[in-house]
Amino acid sequence: MSKEKENKEEVKEEIVELETEIKEENDGIKISDDVVAVIAGVAVSEVSGVADTAGGFAGGISEVLSGKKNLAKGIKVEVIENTAKIDVNIIVEYGSRIPDVAFEIQNRVKKAVESMTGLNVEEVNVHVQGVNTDTAKNEKVVLDEGKKEEE
Repeated sequence: MSKEKENKEEVKEEIVELETEIKEENDGIKISDDVVAVIAGVAVSEVSGVADTAGGFAGGISEVLSGKKNLAKGIKVEVIENTAKIDVNIIVEYGSRIPDVAFEIQNRVKKAVESMTGLNVEEVNVHVQGVNTDTAKNEKVVLDEGKKEEE
């Protein structure tokens, strides 16, 4: 009986040592806020109902000049030790249910960032900056044209 206890204690000590080694290895890794922002941006772009992320004036100019889409546009990340707080600014498609879109963004961003970086995502705040009504106008034009053809 005492040998079993000794074996269990040895196994527990080995597990603690392994956990300590893993923590020490990860202590030297610093993930840039920009990297986390890009991961979050990709996750946001996959959510239906999101027309675009709402970035500032400078972000729009840099996008035009570079010709590339800035995936971190409209996303603010704050990483402290192993936790991250993420703010997402979006423009919603007209007709989308805003609470559903925001909830989906929170889930996808949290899952993507945690799985790719190992950081603990403490907050994902979604700020709706506007509604894209271009699609609503296009739908109205199509409907109006359809009515004219019927007459």
